Amino acid sequence: MNRTDDDRLLPVLLLCAQALLWPGAELVRGAVPPASALLVAALVAGPVTAALVLRRTRPVAALVVVVAACALGAGPLPAGAVAVLGTAGVALALFTVATERDTFTAVLCVTALAAWQSLQGIGLHGLGDRDGLDLVLTALLYVAASGAGIRVRRARRARRASERLLNRAETERHRLPAAERRRMERELHDVSAHHLTAVVVTAGAALGLRDRRPELAAEALEFAVDTGREVTRALGAVRAPAPSREQLPSPDDRLRGLIAGFRRLNQQVDDEIEGEVEIEVEGSPLSDGAVADAVYGIVREALTNVARHAPGAQTRVECRYGDARTEVVVTSAAPPAGAAAHGAGLGGGRGQGFLRSRAREAGGTLTSGPTADGGWEVRAVLPGRSATPAERSVPRGYRLAQVTAAVGLVLQPLLPALVIRPEIQQSGAAQVSAGVLFALLAAAQAVALLWLRRAPSTAQFALLALALLWPPAMTTADYTGPVLLPPALSILATCVALVTVTSRATADAPRNAARSRPLAGKPLRLPLPTRPGAALAGAAVVVHAGAVSAAVLGRGTGVPGWGVGVGSMVGAGLVAGVAWWGGGRWGRRVLAVRGARDERLVAWTEEAVREAWAERRRIAAGLESTVLARTGDMVEEAEAGRLDAVAERAREALAAMRALLDTVREGESGPPELRPQPTVQALDLLAQQCRATGRDVEIRLTDRVPDRLPTAVDLAAYHAAETVLAAGGDEPALLELDAHDGTLTLTATGVPRADEPAVRERLAARAATLGGTLTTGRPGTVHLRLPLAGEERER
Repeated sequence: MNRTDDDRLLPVLLLCAQALLWPGAELVRGAVPPASALLVAALVAGPVTAALVLRRTRPVAALVVVVAACALGAGPLPAGAVAVLGTAGVALALFTVATERDTFTAVLCVTALAAWQSLQGIGLHGLGDRDGLDLVLTALLYVAASGAGIRVRRARRARRASERLLNRAETERHRLPAAERRRMERELHDVSAHHLTAVVVTAGAALGLRDRRPELAAEALEFAVDTGREVTRALGAVRAPAPSREQLPSPDDRLRGLIAGFRRLNQQVDDEIEGEVEIEVEGSPLSDGAVADAVYGIVREALTNVARHAPGAQTRVECRYGDARTEVVVTSAAPPAGAAAHGAGLGGGRGQGFLRSRAREAGGTLTSGPTADGGWEVRAVLPGRSATPAERSVPRGYRLAQVTAAVGLVLQPLLPALVIRPEIQQSGAAQVSAGVLFALLAAAQAVALLWLRRAPSTAQFALLALALLWPPAMTTADYTGPVLLPPALSILATCVALVTVTSRATADAPRNAARSRPLAGKPLRLPLPTRPGAALAGAAVVVHAGAVSAAVLGRGTGVPGWGVGVGSMVGAGLVAGVAWWGGGRWGRRVLAVRGARDERLVAWTEEAVREAWAERRRIAAGLESTVLARTGDMVEEAEAGRLDAVAERAREALAAMRALLDTVREGESGPPELRPQPTVQALDLLAQQCRATGRDVEIRLTDRVPDRLPTAVDLAAYHAAETVLAAGGDEPALLELDAHDGTLTLTATGVPRADEPAVRERLAARAATLGGTLTTGRPGTVHLRLPLAGEERER
């Protein structure tokens, strides 16, 4: 069933239910309603049903239409004629407002509606005309519908954020090996294009001029020695981990460098720039990842098209970085008159398709087309810095307008009540009804629930204290209705708090246990009754059992007091137990969903790092067996003074380099089971993958860390770092490795989930196999020490 069918189904069902209640029940009893009543009912039901069908597009307007139509029809129609539409219909509209709009708007609508109905009742009946429990029950229905809508909206937002995070992680899983391959290919190309080619050209020139200029031979030999050693150092840097993040250009720097290069392309000899590029950047820059690569590629392709088809045109690049979205706009004006487009025929006609595919692969969209002044515009909308969609900021003036409109609607029923009735003047103040007191108590409980997240202890205490005030309110207002109804209403708010507290405590049980439980060899067990939920459940049973007993005994009953107390305790215990069980089950479901998501993220991160590491090791093996060996032979021949052999070895090294580049482009790293295990030198790949999926991770290696570590220590240190980061979390993390007194120390900070017992046990087991230790300092800090037995300190 699609969303449109769902929008139509519920209003139609409510309309059918209303028709069965009235006039259907009247027709069954043989009483035919008058035609005027049927006409008014149709005039009410039509707008209400139409507004509910369109509730998702205009939720607040739909709510206003439903409430106004039901209020206008309630006067001339008999009781029950708009009961379903006025209760369930309004509740459905409130639920939609809570799911489609922000929390402020939802709470404002519920508050304004409850206050409007209360004031309308006061204006029509006064303060003491009736008990008014129907008003309390209706208000509770509205609060429940709005609360359910807020919860659904938050769950939907969390689910979308998880899906976006998983999609980004899956994209980065395929991007990291390709990015590592491109990095090494680029660096190898630079070595072959600049160094080895220079040796071949220099040696060939010296050989050709050997008879006329013999001094060139010595210079060529010296140049070959120096260049060969430089090639060895450069290729060693290719095999080593990529530079730290501080040494790598940021995506913003890369983008500005691209703009600078485009400016140079349009610069004339006389330093006059015919075409100028303006760049405007808003917000914090993006981190490395698929989105940053897409931004760079889109800008580069758009500027290349400008250079080909509109040289000298005024061009503007705008990049707006946000948490929820990234917007890129490249706008070029019409080319100057007389400008020749020399590169118009160089493209293959696939540029626009490549632009759209690049944006689509990054999870965004792209549009392009001519502008009104004869130029061209490329506009891309991509994901933002965070996988979590940000709440839209609402102007303060809009909030003020919302509150003003709500206050105006609420005060409208008081206009007829401005004239004081004569009977109230003669008899004095009327007694406040039980409905008003119960409404005030319910409102106070609703306020306490709103503060449950910020001040849980205070909110829980307030809820329990307010529960004890319901029996005195019954006595004060001379309540004569069902004696168990007010205590049952009071326990609803406590059950909501119990479900919320228990679900949160169950979902956060692993990290809470990490703060209090010392390192042990027992596995972590999550009990069903978590401690915060158990305390609140026990207090709720005692308090509400006492409230029920006080209400029953205050009314008078033939049951002994101990029987009333036992029955109240059993009933309150059953209700609290069901709420406790429901909260624990919901918390375990949240914990399971979070664990499944983290497992997928960890598996994709491990796969990406291993594939990238396999690429690095495969290329490094080719360097060691071919290029480095021939480069070493070239240096030996140059030191021996054999120029002919130097030129030959340089050509062999260059040919080996080109063959290696062909192998790199093929990208075959072998089956997964034969890929090498990552070591400490792969930590930069792990950090890149974490940063690409939205977490800021920094790796630091001090100068005291040996270039070569014992194999067991090398593997254990990497897997320990991988375990720490795999624990999850969004906090910025720092991993620092240091070696001192024969011990390699891995210090992880900014990883609060690493304190969880399951993570600590894995780390402790890994350290124990090598005779190491695991200690924890301040929260979020872990120290792993591994002995460097028999290490080779090669600097």
